[in-house]
Amino acid sequence: MSGTVVTRFAPSPTGFLHIGGARTALFNWLYARGRGGKFLLRIEDTDRERSTPEATNAILQGMEWLGLDHDGEIVSQFENANRHAEVALQLLAEGKAYKCFATQEEIAEFREKARAEGKSTLYRSPWRDADVSTHPDAPYVVRIKAPQTGETVIKDEVQGDVTIKNDQLDDMILLRSDGTPVYMLAVVVDDHDMGVTHVIRGDDHLNNAARQMLVYNAMNWDIPVWAHIPLIFGPDGKKLSKRHGATGAQEYQAMGYPAAGMRNYLTRLGWSHGDDEFFTDAQAQEWFDLSGIGKAPARFDFKKLENICGQHIAASDDAALLQELEAYLHVKGEKSLESDVTVLLREAMYCLKDRAKTFPELLVKAEFVLAKRPIAPDEKAAKNLDSVSRGILSELTPQLQNASWSREGLEAVTNSFAEAKEIKFGKMAGPLRAALAGRAVTPSVFDMMLVLGRDETIARLQDAAEPS
Repeated sequence: MSGTVVTRFAPSPTGFLHIGGARTALFNWLYARGRGGKFLLRIEDTDRERSTPEATNAILQGMEWLGLDHDGEIVSQFENANRHAEVALQLLAEGKAYKCFATQEEIAEFREKARAEGKSTLYRSPWRDADVSTHPDAPYVVRIKAPQTGETVIKDEVQGDVTIKNDQLDDMILLRSDGTPVYMLAVVVDDHDMGVTHVIRGDDHLNNAARQMLVYNAMNWDIPVWAHIPLIFGPDGKKLSKRHGATGAQEYQAMGYPAAGMRNYLTRLGWSHGDDEFFTDAQAQEWFDLSGIGKAPARFDFKKLENICGQHIAASDDAALLQELEAYLHVKGEKSLESDVTVLLREAMYCLKDRAKTFPELLVKAEFVLAKRPIAPDEKAAKNLDSVSRGILSELTPQLQNASWSREGLEAVTNSFAEAKEIKFGKMAGPLRAALAGRAVTPSVFDMMLVLGRDETIARLQDAAEPS
């Protein structure tokens, strides 16, 4: 197949963007973007009872968070219903489809009898080759004429060639008795009309491919490249579900995972490029291909996700990281950061983003920036502020006031003070952490001093040195 690569993501708006759907969208996005192609979005909203605007919005928000931008307008499958019906009627006019007047009762009776006789329950309509003059004035469905001999081969880029005997295919319904098109027809017509060249989707759709090929062949349309990807399992080897924890893309955003880390992890989930685990978007787009997708279901591993996310936070541009942190706070319904805090946070990023796997972890490390005087130490930190420690701080503070405010200058003052007092620096680190951040675990005390500046550092130390 030559020309521009066109992929699509086609979710049903009946709930949030499931993590499996997010990976499917990501694979389609990567494949198109890496080849200068188009990535299209279609909302399969034909199920009017279950489709909701809220679900559509949740899907769009999930994709926006993951940075999966699509080309062109969003296509609504429901709005194309007339076009779908038009194709069915064309096949009817060409004798490639037929009117079937069988009632539900007759079909049920046929299947019951076949079951009793140990025969196939695949329905064979007596109306397939009936003369038009015998047609009653009664409701009917339109069925496609499926081949009854030979084989249909699904040439799949992931699963390999999958062969289905044609005597296992029924004459699929195209139009219901009320004239509305069925989903299987709608998918094919939409994919054709949208110019989709590659259908990359979950392998739960594999059997659908054979039935959808009936329409492609009857209309003499090009069959797209099929790539049916395995499902995602939980750590226990069972299909990923609520019992494994978060399953929606937006839940992961609210848990504070960075989007770049999530993209990297989901790309690696079921696809590989040598031994590469950590990679950028540019590398993923360059490397991603269908041959790298495995046949076996991938297992979701939270530890691996956190590890990858930690690497992405560490490698991120400070301004971009700050922007995503703001978006995380917004999703959590928390107030935006004040401008002076934002400035300090940006300056502090170099000592915050190392070893933080999520935004909540980053914020814990950033407590010294976020806290306001007077600093209220937590229980663990408060233990480091006994009378002896306060005495140390009150003696050290005047010396820091005159120090050169650089790492070397601050280290020199504190080290010489420790030597004079015949104490180890570790004995001073706890009280300093408690005074500057109110926490026992923080970035290096020198990093905190440099970020806070001389005046704020001295003020916090003086506060802590005073008996409470």
